[in-house]
Amino acid sequence: MHSGETPYECKECGKTFIESAYLIRHQRIHTGEKPYGCNQCQKLFRNIAGLIWHQRTHTGEKPYECNHCGKAFRDSSCLTKDQRIHTKETPYQCLECGKSFKQNSHLAVHQRLHSGEGHSQCPQCGKTFTRNSSLV
Repeated sequence: MHSGETPYECKECGKTFIESAYLIRHQRIHTGEKPYGCNQCQKLFRNIAGLIWHQRTHTGEKPYECNHCGKAFRDSSCLTKDQRIHTKETPYQCLECGKSFKQNSHLAVHQRLHSGEGHSQCPQCGKTFTRNSSLV
């Protein structure tokens, strides 16, 4: 593990892993195998973590509580997003202009501004829009 070696390779896509168990779990993406089933609605999942997260929709369990506002969440990533609202933390920074964001997905959308990807330009005024609907 500490050597950085990844001796287990997926024959399908070439991705490598440090443990055989990670390779086995990964291969389910290619095979479509979903061995973990919800006993309430029979929905199937590739891994146990997905099943546990799903089961919280049935139980209403929200084990992650914000120490700022008391709001509870069913997964830690939602709690992290909420806490960034309170702390005003913006850990995802654009290397092009320095603007920071609370979520990586917001940074990705922002970076399209710099690349011009997915933009439409008004032929009349030259202004660019991120959505074609805004151009109308």
